[in-house]
Amino acid sequence: MSGVIRSKEARRRAVYVAQILGVTGAYYLSGRLGLTRQVVVDGAVVTPLWPPTGISLAALLYFGARIWPGIALGALITVSVIGDAFTVSRMGIVLGNTLAPLAAYALLRKVGFRSELDRLRDGICLVFLGAFAGMLVSATVGSVTLLLDDKVPPGRFWLVWASWWAGDAIGVLVVTPVLLVLRRLRRPRLDDRWAEACVLAVAVVLAGTISTRSPQSMLYLVFPVIVWAALRFQLPGSAPCALVVSVLAITAGTDSLGPFSGHTLMEIMINLTVLNACVALTALLLGAIVAEHQNIRRETEHAVVELEALVEQLAPLPGPPTGRHGDGPSPPPR
Repeated sequence: MSGVIRSKEARRRAVYVAQILGVTGAYYLSGRLGLTRQVVVDGAVVTPLWPPTGISLAALLYFGARIWPGIALGALITVSVIGDAFTVSRMGIVLGNTLAPLAAYALLRKVGFRSELDRLRDGICLVFLGAFAGMLVSATVGSVTLLLDDKVPPGRFWLVWASWWAGDAIGVLVVTPVLLVLRRLRRPRLDDRWAEACVLAVAVVLAGTISTRSPQSMLYLVFPVIVWAALRFQLPGSAPCALVVSVLAITAGTDSLGPFSGHTLMEIMINLTVLNACVALTALLLGAIVAEHQNIRRETEHAVVELEALVEQLAPLPGPPTGRHGDGPSPPPR
């Protein structure tokens, strides 16, 4: 019996180690991908979209707070490859990147967040607590450590802080919903709306490419497609569309193409942040609203069916009226 218990414990530990290594690998790979579009703001390396924050928060929502060593290890490896020497400021960045998703996770748990994102309140909590509030930690810790290490001039602190916070927050808004959707992904049936989904995929790529590369500043072209995805496919459709649009916008912005040409780096960062935030908010909140309304409708229909069954059980069966002996009309005389 003790051998069986030890075997189960060994398997549990092996699974835990595999989960930590998986989160570490995902953090590192997504960090390397995000750094391909890095920009340098007064000596600080920032990105318009930092995917590891979204991956970290999704991992915490999947596995719980016990997965934090994977986040810390991934942050350590990612930060180590940015520069040659591992300084105190880089250690502060690792600390901030580890504490930020933990703070966001704690805030979401406190308010009863559900990872299904099928309620409007869940979408609002993810936006304001998971992204906006939680990522204050990483931006503040990272910017302060760079300031103390004389890597950032005091007069440019808030500029670096705002750029850092925006990239981390957009990472949560864009990446976390996609990963939460993947958790509920099931093998599609043959009668699903495959044709419409394929047309939607082509439309979001075309609209995203035209809007982010056309010199006519048609960034608003992507929003009808995002609304279409949210109304017809809820979050499983709108979240990937928002991610595609954000990636296309960041690629065009960092290359100074289309509506981003002729602008300064700071203007491009502001435009990217506003666009990505609006796209993510539209996809997330509208998808949650539609899902919540559909759940209410299904619950209402189920309650109506149960009520009809209850009424049928309580209603008297039809039949001839019964009365006491001798009651009723007397027979006619002969």
